[in-house]
Amino acid sequence: MASVILASLFHPSEVVALLQYKFSPKVKYDYSNDKVRERIYYHLNNTSRSFSAVIQALDPELKDPICIFYLVLRGLDTVEDDMTIDLDIKLPLLKSFHEIIYQPGWTFDKCGPKEKDRQLLVEFDIVIETFLKLKPEYQKIIADTTKRMGEGMAHYATAGVHVNTTEDFDQYCHYVAGLVGLGLSGMFSACNFESPSVAKREDLSNSMGLFLQKVNITRDFLEDLRDNRHFWPKAIWGEYADKMEDLAKPENKEKAMECMSHMVHNALCHMQDVLEYLGQIKNPSVFHFCAIPQVMAIATLNMLQGNYNIFTTENVKIRKGETVWLMKESNNIDQVAAIFRLYARQINNKTNPLHRQFVDIGVLCGQIEQTCVQKYPGSTKELARLQAGVLAGQGKTVAVAAGVLGGAYAVKKYIL
Repeated sequence: MASVILASLFHPSEVVALLQYKFSPKVKYDYSNDKVRERIYYHLNNTSRSFSAVIQALDPELKDPICIFYLVLRGLDTVEDDMTIDLDIKLPLLKSFHEIIYQPGWTFDKCGPKEKDRQLLVEFDIVIETFLKLKPEYQKIIADTTKRMGEGMAHYATAGVHVNTTEDFDQYCHYVAGLVGLGLSGMFSACNFESPSVAKREDLSNSMGLFLQKVNITRDFLEDLRDNRHFWPKAIWGEYADKMEDLAKPENKEKAMECMSHMVHNALCHMQDVLEYLGQIKNPSVFHFCAIPQVMAIATLNMLQGNYNIFTTENVKIRKGETVWLMKESNNIDQVAAIFRLYARQINNKTNPLHRQFVDIGVLCGQIEQTCVQKYPGSTKELARLQAGVLAGQGKTVAVAAGVLGGAYAVKKYIL
């Protein structure tokens, strides 16, 4: 806890959020009366801590369907990611995975021993067992999404991921993330928590997935490069280097930073769609589920802009204090719009005026500001509150953090 608070030392709102989180009662989910369900949520926690939290906070009507939706797609993704699986085995699996989920007892133990989600497929029979208990309308949405995603993955597994143009980039992100957005929107509408129009606006649902995926791809530059995977589109990086790996060389630092601005701009193009989508959502648990990943993404994009560590260090993430603060402040569309405005301003201020994307980023950030003012006027009051909280807390931050750190040191010294 002490090191986490230290990281947020100059961000008083985060320190307050961390302390509130530390001392607030935690929600505990007990599945011990149903061993299959208990194991299902074990795999959810094990494959994604971030998604696990927001999924388990959903309304009971959607909690299990979306958990299974996530695990089915995670299983599919594990097959696609595992480079130890021969294509003669992999391709039929990817293309038929939407049928496999209707086969009781099916498991798969052919993944490599180092594949991190291998055990999910080893125990996939429990995912299928739970899937077959879902309402038919949820089963249909999950199977349809799995079919379309599997076909896309099979295409790239055969031809290789050739992300040359920005259109290629959009298509790849659609297969691996945009389709998830479409499937989730279908579920929200199918259970009558949201209007049928939410599912019909596929352009907005697709953008929800594309924004998240593009931010992750931008952040994971070094990790993907290590694994010989090039997801940044050549149409972008090719303007700044002869080979993508050249961006990681110290002598190309300035070019790398300009290329980062270009990638940030490409992701920012989806922000207005994200805000419009969230503005449609009425159910509180659905809103929270949709909003949390998006505010994390815009915070991550802000962290990426002007940050050369992306080209030198793997696993760069936003501070835990920032994560807790964002979860605390994302309860309605006005609050979320205020957060988007806050980070859009910071991204704009961080952009180097010498970068060719400087004007374009400024235009996009200005459009986001204008959209929020016009469609979500309450965001102005929320933005002022967020900014006032930062200013008011600045004088208290060092004292609060010092007290916490001092207490942690005393405990450590006593134990030693």
